[in-house]
Amino acid sequence: MDSPAGTAQSIIELDGVRKCFGRQVVLDDVTIAFPQNATTAIIGPSGAGKSVLLKHLVGLLYADEGRVSVFGTDMASASTRQLYGIRRRFGMLFQDGALFDSLTVGENVAFPLEHHMPQLSEEERWVKVAEKLGWVGLPGFEKRSISSLSGGQRKRVGLARAIIMEPEVVLFDEPNSGLDPLTSDSIDQLILDMKDRLGITFIIISHDIIGTIKVADYIGMLYEGRLVEYAPTKNFIQSHIPVVRSFLRRNIFGPRDSLNQRKQQAPEQS
Repeated sequence: MDSPAGTAQSIIELDGVRKCFGRQVVLDDVTIAFPQNATTAIIGPSGAGKSVLLKHLVGLLYADEGRVSVFGTDMASASTRQLYGIRRRFGMLFQDGALFDSLTVGENVAFPLEHHMPQLSEEERWVKVAEKLGWVGLPGFEKRSISSLSGGQRKRVGLARAIIMEPEVVLFDEPNSGLDPLTSDSIDQLILDMKDRLGITFIIISHDIIGTIKVADYIGMLYEGRLVEYAPTKNFIQSHIPVVRSFLRRNIFGPRDSLNQRKQQAPEQS
């Protein structure tokens, strides 16, 4: 599957990537280019290889065949120092937030600064923390405990931490997982706001098709390890590929993710 024609300059490229765990083929000849300063979403059923693909982008996994290029560097031949430098250019919003319950909200957001920018004074760190919490709609939350937060608020704290280092790329692993539909909508809007504010590259792994269509410039679908479709969002939702149309139909109009259900369910505090 080729990348969409006429896209912006790509900063991450996979070319013929194959990854197996034993006899199980998880990624099968995947070729995709992620455009710079755009939001690209990768969707597909559970077990399709989405999270495995994400791990290749930051050198947590390496392809058995094919090539992964990030910021012009071949990940398979990158030195430890190069990998460290590449990873510093990424932010990551984990599926469960991956927040430290023993730290306050502010301490969680400041954590990357303490480890990667020790030259900053404590005052400079807290100025950055307050700024990023304000960006995600949580001003004044620095001293709040993680246990006091709703699911939507935990996602916002996770996003503040993901952008605290002002990365070039932010990876989202199921940003709407575990949230009610209306809270999911608020997270989608936050992603759009952050894209407009920061002008950086977002890569999203998601099951939430409605949210994906709202926030993504490009959508790719993995099915049984293969990239079966990759196109600008407006073209993707009109795909004639049977497995894509079936997946969209089931996840947009099915009872679990229907638009009516989004309107009827009570919102969780976001």
